[in-house]
Amino acid sequence: MREVRASRGQGQSPSGIGTLDLSWVVLLMYVLAALELACLFMQFSIMPYLSRRLGLDSVAFGYQQTIFGVLQLLGGPVFGRFADQRGARAAFTLSFLASSALYLLLAAACSPALPGVALLFASRLPGALMHTLPAAQMVITDLSAPEKRPAALGRLGLCFGVGVIFGSLLGGTLSSTCGIQCPVIVALVVNLLGAILSFTCIPTSTKGASAHAQAALPGKPEASLFDLKAITCLLLQPGVLPVFLVKVICGFPSGLFMVMFSLISMDFFQLEAAQAGYLMSFFGLLQMALMANVFHFCLLMPGLVFSLCALNVVTDSMLTKAVSASDTGTMLGLCASVQPLTRTLGPTLGGLLYHSFGVPVFGHVQFAVNFLVLLVLWRQPMPPKVDKAW
Repeated sequence: MREVRASRGQGQSPSGIGTLDLSWVVLLMYVLAALELACLFMQFSIMPYLSRRLGLDSVAFGYQQTIFGVLQLLGGPVFGRFADQRGARAAFTLSFLASSALYLLLAAACSPALPGVALLFASRLPGALMHTLPAAQMVITDLSAPEKRPAALGRLGLCFGVGVIFGSLLGGTLSSTCGIQCPVIVALVVNLLGAILSFTCIPTSTKGASAHAQAALPGKPEASLFDLKAITCLLLQPGVLPVFLVKVICGFPSGLFMVMFSLISMDFFQLEAAQAGYLMSFFGLLQMALMANVFHFCLLMPGLVFSLCALNVVTDSMLTKAVSASDTGTMLGLCASVQPLTRTLGPTLGGLLYHSFGVPVFGHVQFAVNFLVLLVLWRQPMPPKVDKAW
């Protein structure tokens, strides 16, 4: 690890890193991403039950979901620029510290002696800086050749599956056996460990010499961290906006259903916390049928999960190839804002659709949107291959 940091400090390109050092850095990215995602899904598995215990109805639950989504939506692009300018170590450390603050407030909200509702809403605030997955995508993008990037980013999809499986299982099981506060405390300890590993083991920067040269051209002032013009200009580069729109439009119906799943599992399927955790684990494992009235639902999940993974891997790879090496973090931050956008609009729109038309409407919307996008793309000419210089 010292050699990685030293080589980065000397401004060498990624190809100048030893193969052993590079493999250790990439492996650490996968481990940290899987840990953070497992903690995130532990939180998701208990949030509706904690909200119900604190006396919140579905409308108030939607409000706190929307607050979390808005904060992540606003924080994603800014965090991406922070990662580009301050480096991988600072980005990972900041993300894990923010996650630790969230779980600390959430653990306090579980205590009957404290104002639980206020602390529950306050726990949403650190969400603006919780972007470990985009940070891992940035590092892997920086350290992988363009032709190997889809496979490297695809392995992060495996980490996502691992996080869904173990996070949902642990969240449901620990809350049922040890109390609803137990998964939150475990997530707090894991994120503090992640912050320590990030600060001590991750290189200061993973950008190559060419990326640093592009970021600091003579006579060109460095853009501010909150420069929205510099962030939005990335979308206007050739080959970026059409791919980004496909990512947003195709991912929105699936994200809409995932936002509503916690309420659907309680109201429609009548599942307890542990059972909902098992069903969420199926999204990653793709082979668990919990009970007869959700069997057909389980049969539909492989297609949903496969399409989401393929969409994210392909679009993220195309978008990072279309921008300069010094802007990969910002681009991935914009990509990370797609899911929070769904989480912002999803509770209101999803609740309206669910109460008006029932569960099947989510499948109808998904089919209609994807079919229309397919027709539009079918009529488009094949775009030229766009790649960035290293």
